[in-house]
Formats: sequence, C-alpha cells, structure tokens
Amino acid sequence: MTRQRFVLASNNQKKIQELQYRLSSRIQLVSQGSLAVKEAEEIGLTFIENALIKARNASAQTGLPAIADDSGLEVDYLDGAPGIYSSRYAGPGANDQANIMKLLDALSGVPESHRSARFQCVIIMLRHAADPTPIVCQGTWQGRILDRLTGTNGFGYDPVFYVPTHQVSAAQLDPSVKNSISHRAQAVTLLIEKLL
Repeated sequence: MTRQRFVLASNNQKKIQELQYRLSSRIQLVSQGSLAVKEAEEIGLTFIENALIKARNASAQTGLPAIADDSGLEVDYLDGAPGIYSSRYAGPGANDQANIMKLLDALSGVPESHRSARFQCVIIMLRHAADPTPIVCQGTWQGRILDRLTGTNGFGYDPVFYVPTHQVSAAQLDPSVKNSISHRAQAVTLLIEKLL
C-alpha cells in the first residue's frame, strides 16, 4: 500500500523528528524546508490559528496535503505566558537557552506550589490548502517549572519542565518515553486514530 505524501509545516528539526517517529508508518512526511516552502508568519492569537496558518501556507505552496503543529508552554503564575510566544519568549530569534533564562527570571522567588504549568500542542491536518474542515487534534501535558535546568535530552523548555508522573524533568526522560507521553505524542495519537 502506498503511503500518502504530506508536507510537514515545520523547520524545527527536533519537532520534525518527533512527528516523523510517530507518523511515518501511516503517511510519508516531507519537511517544508526540503520543498523550499517560505515560512508562514505566525500572526494568530491561539495555537489553533497558528497551526492552521502554517498548514495552509505549506499546502498552498506545495499542492500537497499538510500537517502542522503549534505548541507552547503555559505557566499559570504568568497568566498562561509564554503561550503562543514560547519559541520567541526572549525576543525574535531567541534560542532555547535565552527563553529558559527569561522564564526562570520571571519565576524567581516563586514557590514550587505556584509554578504549575503545561505544554499544549495543536496538530492540524488539511487535505488541501482550502480545506474547510481541517482535522484538529490537541494534547496537554501537565507539570511544573523547576528553578534550574536539569537533564540534557529534548529541546525547548524540557530542562525546566518537571513531569510529576515520572518525577524527573522532561529533559531527563528517555526520548522514547517522552514520545509516548508528551503533549505532542497525545495530539499525534488522536491524529493517528482519525487516519485509521
């Protein structure tokens, strides 16, 4: 059986690896970078809007069905920040380290009981650029923010995101474990169910 080809609307290599790991047995994923897709400007105000913008952009430029995700970290003490701005929390072009340092500064002195947080992920699948009924899947991963970096796996805020169910940071989890319990894993699981 030939797997259908989808453009994956992301240039984040770690994110691409996580999605390909779970989806490659069902569909053939091609990164938008390999197809010279010009990146979309994320001007939405929600994870759903930004994922939809990215998916429509990639599909329109390639003519392929598209999958896109938008994800980020919500910290209760910060009224949901950094949220949709997670990848650029410390400013445009900020790297993971700068974003984490800004987050730790914002939570300096805040007790553990007030550091609750969650990762959110929305994955959208479009059959074509003008698809009026996109498939929308969401995953949520509850935890809290540590006061220092711990662990070397993963990416983004993983070194400061404590996972209560495993009593370690997300960056201390084996990648295969993270890929089975994370916000993105949950959203992908829902997507796979819809692809059956």
